[in-house]
Amino acid sequence: MRIILFGPPGVGKGTQAKILVDKFNIPQISTGDLLREAVSQGTEVGKQAKAVLEAGQLVSDKIMIEIIRVVLKSDKCKNGFILDGFPRTVPQAEALSLLLVQLHLGIDHVINMEVDEEEIIKRLGKRMMCKDCGKIYPIDNDHHRGDARCDSCSGELFQRDDDKPETIHKRLLVYSRSTFPVKKYYSGLGLLRTIKATGTVEHVNNEILKAINHK
Repeated sequence: MRIILFGPPGVGKGTQAKILVDKFNIPQISTGDLLREAVSQGTEVGKQAKAVLEAGQLVSDKIMIEIIRVVLKSDKCKNGFILDGFPRTVPQAEALSLLLVQLHLGIDHVINMEVDEEEIIKRLGKRMMCKDCGKIYPIDNDHHRGDARCDSCSGELFQRDDDKPETIHKRLLVYSRSTFPVKKYYSGLGLLRTIKATGTVEHVNNEILKAINHK
């Protein structure tokens, strides 16, 4: 099973990816995690990425594709994968398609998770992140105080600047502009499966499974 999880910030991709990992016994591939791993391991492409990042620039699509190539060729992905956070633009989607052809692989489904903008703003404005491990927490009675700590690693919890209400609208606008053509691209390939990602985690997961099993 090879899946791309697609959707705006705050739609719940990470939560659903973890459930699908367990259901299908395939890895979640987060491009952010891959990039950090390549840099820390000092691989050739990791060194290129590190130089770009230290110069304050964005990592190019070419570098990201090479990082993805390495992991897709590994035994880790021999039974499939869940790609989370990539592609974000049509050139990235086209580059990924070319890479998959070269590796004799294909994508089974592109799951497009949709939530109303008002709900996304509400969700993003009510979450905190661990500074050390990156785990996400909803702001509630247990995890909204300044001295709150992560349950997993005891790291400090904080609210990201880009999760604050004044910046969320901008993030969603950028997402809409760059990714609408990507949805059209995958729809043209017959791979796009759109679901409403509202309701309980279990309900959303059931909707994803129904989309995957739909012929």
